[in-house]
Amino acid sequence: MNVEKGMEVATLAGGCFWCTEAIFLELKGVSKVVSGYIGGTTTNPTYKDICTGTTGHAEAIQITFDPKIVSFGELLEIFFATHDPTTLNRQGNDVGTQYRSEVFYYSDAQKKLTEDYIALMTKEKTFSNPIVTRISPASVFYEAEDYHQNYYNGNKTQSYCSYVITPKIEKLRKNYKEKLKN
Repeated sequence: MNVEKGMEVATLAGGCFWCTEAIFLELKGVSKVVSGYIGGTTTNPTYKDICTGTTGHAEAIQITFDPKIVSFGELLEIFFATHDPTTLNRQGNDVGTQYRSEVFYYSDAQKKLTEDYIALMTKEKTFSNPIVTRISPASVFYEAEDYHQNYYNGNKTQSYCSYVITPKIEKLRKNYKEKLKN
C-alpha cells in the first residue's frame, strides 16, 4: 500500500460499500475513498464472487485521510453513527457475511482506539442491542470493479441510492456540518 507522506489509511466495513463510500467522500481531510473487498480467503475476488457469501470477504472502503484534519477517532464516530453496528451480517435489507460491520486496523493505535470506542458506547448504552462490530488486523484489500467506485455520485436517482444512501447522507450533513467539505 502506497500512502502519501503525512496521510493515513483506515479500512471500514459497514454494509454496502456504496453507502459508506458516499458518506466518507463528504469529509474534510479525506483525500480518497476506494470501495473493495477485505477479510476473506479468495484471491482477487469479484463482486459476483462476493455476492455468494462464501469468500469470507466484506464489502469495505479504504479511506486515505489527513490525521491533522480528521482523526481516526472522528472517522470511527461517523462510521458508528451512520450504520447499525448491532446487526450481525446485515445492514437493512442487505444480508450476508459480506455486509458485516468490521474495522480493519493498520496499527496498535487504531486497534486500541476502536476497542476503547466500542467499550465506551457499550458502557453508555449508545445502542439498545450489543455491538457486534469485529476488529481485525488489515489484510489484503482488493479494489472493487470500476463501476462500484463513487457509485452514489453517479447514480443518485437509482432507487437503492435514493431510498438507502440519500437518507444517510442527509443525516451526515445535519449532524456533522463542521466536518464536511464545502
